[in-house]
Amino acid sequence: MKVRLNSLPLSVFLKHKRRCKRKAGASSICAKFELKPPPYPLDALEPHMSKETLEYHWGKHHRGYVDNLNKQIEGTELDELSLEDILLATHNNGDLLPPFNNAAQIWNHDFFWESMKPDGGGRPSGELLELINRDFGSFERFVDDIRLAAATQFGSGWAWLAYKANRLDVENAVNPNPSDEDKRLVVVKSPNAVNPLIWDYSPLLTIDVWEHAYYLDVQNRRADYISIFLEKLVSWEAVSSRLEIAKARAVEREEEEERRKREEEEKSSDGEVAEIYVDNKSDDSEAE
Repeated sequence: MKVRLNSLPLSVFLKHKRRCKRKAGASSICAKFELKPPPYPLDALEPHMSKETLEYHWGKHHRGYVDNLNKQIEGTELDELSLEDILLATHNNGDLLPPFNNAAQIWNHDFFWESMKPDGGGRPSGELLELINRDFGSFERFVDDIRLAAATQFGSGWAWLAYKANRLDVENAVNPNPSDEDKRLVVVKSPNAVNPLIWDYSPLLTIDVWEHAYYLDVQNRRADYISIFLEKLVSWEAVSSRLEIAKARAVEREEEEERRKREEEEKSSDGEVAEIYVDNKSDDSEAE
């Protein structure tokens, strides 16, 4: 069975995923994480999402996650990893290590800002729309599903559209959609900082349903915020681009799994030949 790195103990994971570059005779070079700005001015989403909300949400909450993570990983082996690898390693099979929440929230917020654009909303097109129709029955059914996921996530969390390329359960966490079917779009929700990467899904779209994402604009009316996001803000171009990346990743993994399977079969075949040779030699010796 193929073992995924995000299912390994932290110490083993780190041995596989060291990312620091070293210069000859020099110490490790590890850059700290920086606060990445949204891909538009802070007032660009008005009147649907206010500049005040962006200043508060991005400028305070998102910045806080970045600052806290840098403090947590400084001087540890984690500062040699990419953000995604820190997230997977510190999820620690559900027994969360302290840096997980900050690492995951940085990733989630970077992804969230890029899920929106000025003059967004409308309907997707092309292959994305085809897959939505195939996997949900219609675009309207998909909208109903993600609305429900976002509205019913108790407390803080996220609602996601993701590309599910794996099969059955995963080692790192309980798969919310275990199925023999793969290469499908799914809607899931996750609490707090958790995101679909830990289930080995490829996220395509997210709605942040932490209250600080919308309270300054619509107070506690989460349903109104969800409608505004889907009708006025979502960037279907970003989602389509992510779908292409997710599909390419799935193909690469299939090819890698096939290569490993062939190598295992070849090793097994070599072992059987060697065993037959030894047995024959033994039989000849006894006959003599």
